[in-house]
Amino acid sequence: MISPPYLNKLLTTAIVALAALIGGSGRAEPPTLATAITNVSVFDSAKESMVPAQTIVIRNDRIEAVGAGVAIPPGTNVIDGSGQFVIPGLIDAHVHLVHLTDRTHVAGEEYLPMFLGAGVTSVRSTGDLVEAEKRISQYADEHIESCPRVFMASPLIDCDPPTHKDVGLAVTKPEQVPRFVEEMQQAGVTTLKIYVGTSRDIGQLVIAEGHRRGLIVTGHLGRYSAQDAVADGIDCLEHIWSVLDYIVPRGETRTTCNLNNAVALKLIGDIKEKGVAVDPTLVVFRNMILLGDQQEFIEHPDISLVPKRMKVGWQHLLQERQFPPETPELRRKEFRKYQELTGVLYLAGITVLAGTDAPEPLVPPGLSMHQELEVLVESGIPAGAALNCATINNARILKQDKNLGSIEAGKLADLVVLSRNPLDDIRNTRTIAKVVRAGRVLDPAEILQKVPAE
Repeated sequence: MISPPYLNKLLTTAIVALAALIGGSGRAEPPTLATAITNVSVFDSAKESMVPAQTIVIRNDRIEAVGAGVAIPPGTNVIDGSGQFVIPGLIDAHVHLVHLTDRTHVAGEEYLPMFLGAGVTSVRSTGDLVEAEKRISQYADEHIESCPRVFMASPLIDCDPPTHKDVGLAVTKPEQVPRFVEEMQQAGVTTLKIYVGTSRDIGQLVIAEGHRRGLIVTGHLGRYSAQDAVADGIDCLEHIWSVLDYIVPRGETRTTCNLNNAVALKLIGDIKEKGVAVDPTLVVFRNMILLGDQQEFIEHPDISLVPKRMKVGWQHLLQERQFPPETPELRRKEFRKYQELTGVLYLAGITVLAGTDAPEPLVPPGLSMHQELEVLVESGIPAGAALNCATINNARILKQDKNLGSIEAGKLADLVVLSRNPLDDIRNTRTIAKVVRAGRVLDPAEILQKVPAE
């Protein structure tokens, strides 16, 4: 029989050993992840160019060093990147993880791997129900090997009744605003989304209260005009329509509208002066709103990777749409006017973002970001600048540019390794060899296998 003093000594020794193993936090320390990608060309966001013969050293979830001749610590897993190109992880500035999921019968967490497998390592929600959004965000945090980072937004701040009852919220009285914004901050929301029915007095209060609490305020505008919202200090305008509807009211001819008129020049000048970003989301206008009846988008190769349930849901939603009676060519001309305005905004020095509005019909999560980049380049934005739209510009609108958006020491290791140079042809963003998410080197094909087929 063991005497009590000896038993106590054994227990004490065991407790000390266990504490040393798991640390004071009560959890085992995760193993150190150390990876180096050598002999690779790295995208320089500031110069919008590729820098050849670089080494990227990653320790755990952050970039430890970048440069030529960087020392590689012992025990580091070395990946030879010869002939390859590394860009920052893409960020989609306009997605919905709750909206439409009931009508497409696919939950947000089910299509999150579509983003990561396409090199989109972060997404910005732009209007969803917060409790459901939090559940999806938590799922993403727990499955970083298959999901992007999720930055949450408020519901759509709207009139009564709200336009979208599934993700809209009526905020119509000034006294409602402070409490609403406080609740959003406490919920972990980073972006407040003003929607089409919001009046100017409510919009002004949302902007003021949001900024007081360090939140970003964006808007898909209607009743509250772009000119007024810009004057009131909004951070971002969603959709090219938020700009175009002020310049050329809907219903008037847009295919030949003059973007050099006094109204346009005043608004563009004010957007630039106030530092407001614009997220044109061109791909949703092309694929769904204007040309959703065209086979080239209905049968686009990207659609093949979408779950069958989502495709069926899209078909029902598209059947509800009444496409304009004009010929497809007139609608194509209207879309080219949207592209022209986007190019004008870029040339004016305005910060252009890259967002897709996925998963709207014919806008596949993740893959549509490559389409958006292609359309931005067609709009007159150089390939390097287009990459910045989808990386550092989007990181800045999230106030995450110290962590994301460019390849620099100290930043989070969210990267995309490409087989071909995207500056030669922006379509090369599709040539994904590896995705790096929080320092983990992942195979895009294996990530996409997690997307349900049905």
